[in-house]
Amino acid sequence: MKLDARAERNLQGVHRDLVRVIRRAAAESAVAFTVTEGLRTIERQRQLMRAGASQTLRSRHLTGHAVDLAALVDGKVRWDWPLYERLAAAVKLSAQAEKVPLEWGGDWKTLKDGPHFQIPWAQYPAP
Repeated sequence: MKLDARAERNLQGVHRDLVRVIRRAAAESAVAFTVTEGLRTIERQRQLMRAGASQTLRSRHLTGHAVDLAALVDGKVRWDWPLYERLAAAVKLSAQAEKVPLEWGGDWKTLKDGPHFQIPWAQYPAP
């Protein structure tokens, strides 16, 4: 599958290594998806915090090192957790193939964030 226009637009400003992983995953994943968020402004991050959708002003989205994906079924966004487990498996395989370290929010111990993928601080410090 090729990424849709929304996904490509939301990849603008995202680190090229992560973009490479996401494009490869789109081509190889059995779960269709779009990119709902990539690079964010501090204003957008504050808005998400106020809404309870984020807990930090130190998000990797602020530096273009994270993306949020939305699974698509028949062209419609779905939030069923099993879809995100399958999607994460495909994105992780793509990251391995591209030799790009990757963290999935679904693997976090506290706040599970199935749509969230980021490249790590250790290997990709913020500018």
